[in-house]
Amino acid sequence: MFLLAVGHSCVDVYQGTVAALVPFFVAERAYSYAAASGIVLAASLLSSIVQPLFGALTDRWAMPWLLPVSTAVAGAGIALSAWGGSYVTTLAMVAVSGVGVAAYHPESARVARLASAGSHTAMGWFSLGGNLGFATAPLLVAGVVGAGGLRAAPLLVVPAALGSVLCVLALRAVRTPDRAGSRVARAVGRDDRASFVKLCLAVVCRSLVFVGLAAFVALYARQRVGGGQLAGSAALFTLYAGGAAGTVVGGRLAARWDRVRVVCWSYAAAVPAVAGVVFVPGPGFYLFVALTSAALYVPFSLQVTLGQDYLPSRIGTASGVTLGLTVSVGGVASPLIGAAADATSLRTALAPLIVFPVLAWLLTRRLPEPAQPEPIPRFSDSLAPQES
Repeated sequence: MFLLAVGHSCVDVYQGTVAALVPFFVAERAYSYAAASGIVLAASLLSSIVQPLFGALTDRWAMPWLLPVSTAVAGAGIALSAWGGSYVTTLAMVAVSGVGVAAYHPESARVARLASAGSHTAMGWFSLGGNLGFATAPLLVAGVVGAGGLRAAPLLVVPAALGSVLCVLALRAVRTPDRAGSRVARAVGRDDRASFVKLCLAVVCRSLVFVGLAAFVALYARQRVGGGQLAGSAALFTLYAGGAAGTVVGGRLAARWDRVRVVCWSYAAAVPAVAGVVFVPGPGFYLFVALTSAALYVPFSLQVTLGQDYLPSRIGTASGVTLGLTVSVGGVASPLIGAAADATSLRTALAPLIVFPVLAWLLTRRLPEPAQPEPIPRFSDSLAPQES
């Protein structure tokens, strides 16, 4: 699980770098808010379509090779996105990176669920790895691109190279019982599609808030706090780093109370936190960014396991949809926020985001807690010699 979590961080760093690169595109290439948010859209649009498809494939066939390959693709796309001066080339390369990220998550979630024997706490640590990758992205971009400009962007491929190696090592250590290309055994259980749809709608609301803030919080911080690139990078780092704490807290709270209750409480707490980000000026802005991040990330891994338990016969599909929606839908809406910011102001464009945690709370407060599934056999059990 440690190797899988670190490998997860090496992939999700590329989701974070997209938003972290936006201020540099605005500064060096004079992109408008709408044009800059189009880059976020490019990373999300194909991902929103492709990720559930990869989820459906991993429900039928084991494809562990996707972990190192998709990690390499995600890094290569980002490394090449800022190299050329063409806007179309930038969009295309960012889209390629998004496909790599999309291909990684369903299969990695399936492998992690097997490796953790269905433990919510272990899945929380797996999700934490991804959140730490998010949190590292602004620091990585600030150190590489901030020092050398967009021409230094090819150096951003280094985490992908490391992550690919770690994925190979993790797969060897885990020794998944499903050989590449073999059929995956279906879990026994009854699908609750209605609850899964409600959960997905809540994830959509979360995505609209988080990705909308991630795309513009670095630029907004300069208006609320003052300062240059450092103030923006600090705000983005706070947004991502708070998620790491929220994920750990979410796993511990779910061990004491049921997951649905924890998810519901988290969205209720997110309402005043997001309002503080939009309206509170000065240093207090960073406090509300951290609170927003924690409130939005407490449900993160819990929603993945809830989706898997609502669709026990299609774990890959459930993982692909819930993990994919966390980024894709918000990315699709980002150009609308950017266009509104160009026409009015960033504060006016971000203010409607306060409504979405309210909607997520309404959607989750009536969800049932799924019955605990049978413990998933660990790999060592699956590989024990069988008597003939």
